[in-house]
Amino acid sequence: MPETIALETRRLRKQFGGLVAVDDVDLRVQAGSFHAIIGPNGAGKTTLFNLLSRTLDPTSGQIYFKGRDITRLPLHQTAHLGIGRSFQITNVFPNLSVLENVRLACQAVQPGSFRFWEDHRRLKAVLERAHAVLEQVGLAARAALPARALPQGDQRKLELGMILAPDPSLLLLDEPTAGMAGEQVPELMELIGAVQKRGGKTVVLVEHNMNVVMRASDVITVMHQGARLAEGTPTEITANPAVQSAYLGELYGDLGATQEDA
Repeated sequence: MPETIALETRRLRKQFGGLVAVDDVDLRVQAGSFHAIIGPNGAGKTTLFNLLSRTLDPTSGQIYFKGRDITRLPLHQTAHLGIGRSFQITNVFPNLSVLENVRLACQAVQPGSFRFWEDHRRLKAVLERAHAVLEQVGLAARAALPARALPQGDQRKLELGMILAPDPSLLLLDEPTAGMAGEQVPELMELIGAVQKRGGKTVVLVEHNMNVVMRASDVITVMHQGARLAEGTPTEITANPAVQSAYLGELYGDLGATQEDA
């Protein structure tokens, strides 16, 4: 059976004046896979991620989601196609309850989502969906708490719940473990992995934590100076001479340590 490509870029390029941040990158993300993008600061991975999530427009090239050209699609329309994204900084409404955060995320993608007059049956369905999502991310018991009262790890779970609310098929996760205590990271990554496998979802992850990347990923794309340096399985990337040469200690030290820990 031929592979199904969920997300694809063709000669994707982003320039800021004379700086080429993303240099004609071709990327193919297989549907249902866990695909990580790594590289040191300045490698272009964050810019690439922002192009994929449509928070930046490319200078040239194309982006395709399930075969559809979304290169110039406005950001607010991508959620309706089945794309959900997280941000490096936790993006929740701190003064709303945990349940209300997820309910609003569910309602936001409904047609005519915030009309003054609303069919009570549809609102009931939205609320039921919100409760189901909270069960999925392990926050059902904290539904009534204000989001600001949650510890950082649970705020990350809440953000994941908000992304999952409209049931997207593609999750774009921008350093989901940023700011978390080390002991909280495995639980969050286990949750993301369970969501991905149970729902058959595609995950594209930008992450600095090499232990997270190596343990979670099916495929890793390595960025260097705006270009795609290498791509492969965690084992292939760890053993890749070009990666070892390019990162001399900064990244390779982490990769080597991860390999020894495995």
